[in-house]
Amino acid sequence: MTSKKLGKQTVAFASPPTIAGCANVVGKKEGEGPLAASFDLIQEDDTFGEASWEKAESTMQRMALQSALDKTGQAASALDYVFAGDLLNQCIASSFAVRGQDTSFFGLYGACSTMAEGLALAAMVLDGGFGNLAGAVASSHFCSAERQYRTPLEYGGQRPPTAQWTVTGSGAVILSREGEGPYVTHATIGKIVDKGIKDANNMGAAMAPAAYDTISTHLSDTRRKPSYYDLIVTGDLGSLGKEIVLDFFHKDGVELQNYDDCGVRIYDLQGQDVHCGGSGCGCSAVVLTGQLLDGMKEGRWRRILFCGTGALLSPTSTMQGESIPGICHAVAISTQRGD
Repeated sequence: MTSKKLGKQTVAFASPPTIAGCANVVGKKEGEGPLAASFDLIQEDDTFGEASWEKAESTMQRMALQSALDKTGQAASALDYVFAGDLLNQCIASSFAVRGQDTSFFGLYGACSTMAEGLALAAMVLDGGFGNLAGAVASSHFCSAERQYRTPLEYGGQRPPTAQWTVTGSGAVILSREGEGPYVTHATIGKIVDKGIKDANNMGAAMAPAAYDTISTHLSDTRRKPSYYDLIVTGDLGSLGKEIVLDFFHKDGVELQNYDDCGVRIYDLQGQDVHCGGSGCGCSAVVLTGQLLDGMKEGRWRRILFCGTGALLSPTSTMQGESIPGICHAVAISTQRGD
């Protein structure tokens, strides 16, 4: 049997699945940012008509998944699998969102790397012949995340300069074994990288080493140069984490001219009070399903390396004085199946 594995951590798909459809839903603040035109639905009420922030997050996921399915002309029951995750304990936003959808469900926790993790796993399943259609969904909500990881909004705590703003939004992608692209051609599965950062208000510094490790590994495994891609994008290190990644590569003698971060793109860092930028599972999910895939369809980019980054902390680990492990999964997306 011919192995699809390249190097230590990268998978090259023999039959790259296509992105048959995608959609996103965001909150009011995200709709006031520079990417507003790329969002399918901007909700002025961040409760989405629900009684709690957590229920609102489930509603966002349902709306994003349904919209993506509508674009492909499929019902939820046609999906062989749904891979979904969020930031809440036990992934409750996802499990309640998929409840009643009549489809097999994998609940994921990759923190802010969840959309990349879902895409990688869905692509592996389809390329392996275990199904024809799969969904990848991720979400986050500013209010539910603050209540779980830091302090409730009513507390009125001050946010340090290194803090990021958790995106209120959900993105969904439908992958199919057949279609015209864009295609998921490779996936590099990340390793846990922990440099001892303990500050939950400095996620960019905690995740940046993992992003550097995975991007470097992907380039080594595939024997590609950074210039092979029109865009290398992480999600979501924010402005501080982005600078750290650039500095790591600079020390290697590599200048990433084609690199950016979803957390930097989603907000106006000067005009909106978000400090270092965006974060949360929904950040990279809505940027991918909005500006990035729109840009590929419009011919702006042919090849994108989408690198989801996650900080794998929890309230329990924080209370035990633990550091924040980082993870990054990279997914190569191309308009050409043979790339």
